[in-house]
Amino acid sequence: MNITSLAAALILSGVAQLAAAANPLSVHVLNLQDGLPSAQVEVTLEKQAGKQWVALGAGSTNADGRIPALFPEGERFDKGIYRVTFKTGAWFAARKIDSFFPEVPVLFVVDGKAAHYHIPLLISPFGFSTYRGN
Repeated sequence: MNITSLAAALILSGVAQLAAAANPLSVHVLNLQDGLPSAQVEVTLEKQAGKQWVALGAGSTNADGRIPALFPEGERFDKGIYRVTFKTGAWFAARKIDSFFPEVPVLFVVDGKAAHYHIPLLISPFGFSTYRGN
């Protein structure tokens, strides 16, 4: 890699990090069975509107098991109840591993007190854990 390519890569990396930092929602999935990030986990995002859920977006975790910018660009991250659903059953099935939970829905409250919300998920074939990250 020459110096021009390296500089371009560093600039693009920095731009991507700035864009992700401006996004108010990120997720991260780590497989506790092998201690590695879980790439290619499908994730959906919804917001509660009365008794209904409104789809806002979806994505797939990257090689680091992350979606650094899950909230739709250009939309307002208003106060309310949101649901992030991790499609864990399909992820394990694709790897020919039996699992118990076909998906893991995580509901959380956006209260406007924080500019960024991070939802980490620790998974294994027969259990999961989550917490409010930062």
